[in-house]
Amino acid sequence: MTVTDTPNVAAALETADRGDKVASHLHPDGSWTVEDHPVPTGREEIWRFTPLKRLRGLHADAPFQASATACTWTAPDGVRVEGVDGEQARSLRGISGFVPSDRTSARVMSEVPSTLLVDVPADAEVTEPIVVTLAGSDPEVTEAGHIALRFGAHSRAVVVLVHEGSSSIAQVVEAQVGDGANVSVISIQDWADDAVHLSHQEALVGRDASYRHVAISFGGDLVRMNSNVRYAGPGGSAEMFGLYFADAGQHLEHRLFVDHNAPKTRSNVDYKGALQGQGAHSVWIGDVLIRKVAEGIETYESNRNLVLTDGCQADSVPNLEIETGEIEGAGHASTTGRFDDQQLFYLQARGIPEDEARRLVVHGFFADIVRKIGVPQIEERLMQTIETELEKNVGRPAVTVEEGA
Repeated sequence: MTVTDTPNVAAALETADRGDKVASHLHPDGSWTVEDHPVPTGREEIWRFTPLKRLRGLHADAPFQASATACTWTAPDGVRVEGVDGEQARSLRGISGFVPSDRTSARVMSEVPSTLLVDVPADAEVTEPIVVTLAGSDPEVTEAGHIALRFGAHSRAVVVLVHEGSSSIAQVVEAQVGDGANVSVISIQDWADDAVHLSHQEALVGRDASYRHVAISFGGDLVRMNSNVRYAGPGGSAEMFGLYFADAGQHLEHRLFVDHNAPKTRSNVDYKGALQGQGAHSVWIGDVLIRKVAEGIETYESNRNLVLTDGCQADSVPNLEIETGEIEGAGHASTTGRFDDQQLFYLQARGIPEDEARRLVVHGFFADIVRKIGVPQIEERLMQTIETELEKNVGRPAVTVEEGA
């Protein structure tokens, strides 16, 4: 199957571009044609942080084999969740306005025959989370998948994507958020230590709609996630939160792109990460493009990293690309550092042992993001996972920190 264009893509891009052809230096125009995307060498700006040799060929031409990953879900009454193929699957490619930006995503959109559709009707208020679980069983099987999340106008819903087990998977997740909707998409990467996961998670936010995306990465040998947002009309709001905890040898990479292509839109990006163990590596690349038509917008992006032991590396690169001065506000912040000695001293002076003091500091570091998720069972799971990660830390806080530009 070769996809060249779809009515969804054409309509979304016509709305999004509004005749403004200013391009992001990190996000050039995409293409549906696989051959338009050369195999990356690692020298490209968007690939220079990623260890390509560990991707098992997913960035190139590894075959997409029959899936070894089981997909199960729970769906409240009134919500349609099902696998579709054929013309119905093809009609869902590009519902977020996404046009493939690299070879992997172009191959997923062209070669994967089926799509998992989560369909929330207009005006529905779904009180229970819609949980989709992808459980891998064989990291030697290279595979791919496409998920379409369609939220009707004025709907309210939370979708949780849980990734676990062992897998080597390339993935595109698209969210179409209808006008006036209020929705959340929570993606949890809790893979086994041998998993490789390349994911593009794209959203098109409707007029006066609210979209919240939460990315949580703890497991996996290598996880690289692109989380992107654009707007289908004025008044839309996007919040993008993230947590990650990199252990020895792990590579966790999160790349964010917010395309303010409509006026009176808002965005807020807040990611926090911790690192421990020799060779632990985190990458966070944030980019906000404010187009000429996007007057009256407001945006802020922040990334903070806490280094727990020697031998870690955190690369953090925020970017703002501004094409109009008629905005409410725009800013970014990035920090990478070790434990605050004053916090440790304060806690130890009150009789708290050093190991417990460090544990409390890390819990406090993550707590404000966890509380913003708004799903109690997910929040409890995350705090328990953080506790488990801390039990692996037998070293001391890093004295030196390697930080990206």
